[in-house]
Amino acid sequence: MKRIISLAIAFICVYATGFAQSKIPADVISVFNEKFPEASNVKWDKENAHEYEASFVWKGEKHSANFYDKGEWLETESPTTFDQLPEKVQAAYNASHKGAKIKAIAKIETSKGSIKYEVEIKHGFRTVELFYDVNGNEVEE
Repeated sequence: MKRIISLAIAFICVYATGFAQSKIPADVISVFNEKFPEASNVKWDKENAHEYEASFVWKGEKHSANFYDKGEWLETESPTTFDQLPEKVQAAYNASHKGAKIKAIAKIETSKGSIKYEVEIKHGFRTVELFYDVNGNEVEE
């Protein structure tokens, strides 16, 4: 009996995931496939009424990318390390948050040609996201 219930739950999860994935506009999927050929493990989320986010593995690393519902690419978030951050970003972070526990670091490239960096830190029991431009200025998201 437990096996039947487990199989039923697995089937529902697979069906629900497939159903959610099928609601992604064809233009969004087309632009995604052009921009990220050979991406794998793609999972889609709807960010708001007109924006979709894909989480996926590309070139061996986890990425995420956002698109407008008409297929326009907005931004891509790629993993990076502290040592790969521009020196000005490292210096700005160290001046105000040195010693904080870093959870994750990402490079964010936008369709407008700008680049910013996200540093997620542990602050007490919560995670805080810090954003920097390429010159090390802390910016709002």
